[in-house]
Amino acid sequence: MKIYLAGPDVFRPDAQAWADNARLLCKHYGFEAMTPMDHNESDPHKIFETNLALITMSQVVCANLDPFRGHEPDSGTAFEVGFGLALGKKVMGYVSSRQTTVERIGAQVDANGYKVEDFGLPLNLMLAIPCQVVAGGLEECLKTIRAKPASQ
Repeated sequence: MKIYLAGPDVFRPDAQAWADNARLLCKHYGFEAMTPMDHNESDPHKIFETNLALITMSQVVCANLDPFRGHEPDSGTAFEVGFGLALGKKVMGYVSSRQTTVERIGAQVDANGYKVEDFGLPLNLMLAIPCQVVAGGLEECLKTIRAKPASQ
């Protein structure tokens, strides 16, 4: 089963080592990992098109939905999750902590005076409702996928 690994991990200083380890971990659980680093594109349009093609070829999108550069997940990752859902893919997400957004921010109103969504979910409802979200990291997510394989 092919799994697209979505997330901001491509921006890590050790991104290639992370991808190599993620591939090995996926292989250990019987999956073929596909990452945004699986091509050598540098043109933003081609990166976009190639990532969409990888998602299309996958059976599952497995997304790192931890906060990135703020209180919310990476916007590119959120797009990839939505694209996977639109294609009817199984979409799994993982977060380090199941804290709600209100708990993470520490208030029901943010610094700009906007209300913070408070449904007791670890993510915005548009991610938390359609995705199965597990606490932990990639390995916990892979274990959950292995326990409940995609129907595709």
